[in-house]
Amino acid sequence: MAETDRPRIKVQRDGPYLVSGPARLTRTAIVETDHGEPVAWAEDEDISDTRPRFVLCRCGGSSSKPFCDGTHRRKGFDGAETADRAPRESRTRVFEGEGVTMSDDRSLCDHSGFCGDRNTDVWHMIRDTADPEIRERLLGMVRRCPTGRLAVAEPGSDEAELEPTHDPSIAVVVDGPLWVRGGVEIVGADGEAYEVRNRVTLCRCGESSNKPFCDGTHRENGFRDPE
Repeated sequence: MAETDRPRIKVQRDGPYLVSGPARLTRTAIVETDHGEPVAWAEDEDISDTRPRFVLCRCGGSSSKPFCDGTHRRKGFDGAETADRAPRESRTRVFEGEGVTMSDDRSLCDHSGFCGDRNTDVWHMIRDTADPEIRERLLGMVRRCPTGRLAVAEPGSDEAELEPTHDPSIAVVVDGPLWVRGGVEIVGADGEAYEVRNRVTLCRCGESSNKPFCDGTHRENGFRDPE
């Protein structure tokens, strides 16, 4: 694939995300139980822009979300990037189960909540993966994690083998972050690329302490999309 054909997100200094290349733009939402437990993702709604390049709001204040309307300039948005540039592997803790290994990079968490419910969570379940049903349930919960904080592998295999399959795409999560999927390159305002990963979430409310990545702050500050 030629360099110009590669999907790419460029973080603008104290500004929006500049998207170029063939990355599909969609909208999705978290599906919850009656108890407020995340269990699935809603089917993607295609909202792809026909332009070869477009800009997505990063400050949280645009009136035309998910697109940028220049509000970042008027509000004096501070978009300084604070995320660790090191590879995910350098930060992970590893949890060994029966027939499965789970790695955990806590710094990437956006608190979507797919990792547990009111009865248990994956850190308890990993101890009981000798039970095939528990193991399969754990695999499903990890694969639904949008950030890649959690990943799983079978003994002797690479984590990539159990990663969910995603085409290059950017999903606007309703009242939440940008869910970037399928190995889309993300480049910082300084021109340095972050590690390319299959799953990652980018801050859209403007207040994450782990910019450009989401840290779940949107849940605390009441961030909302236009009706």
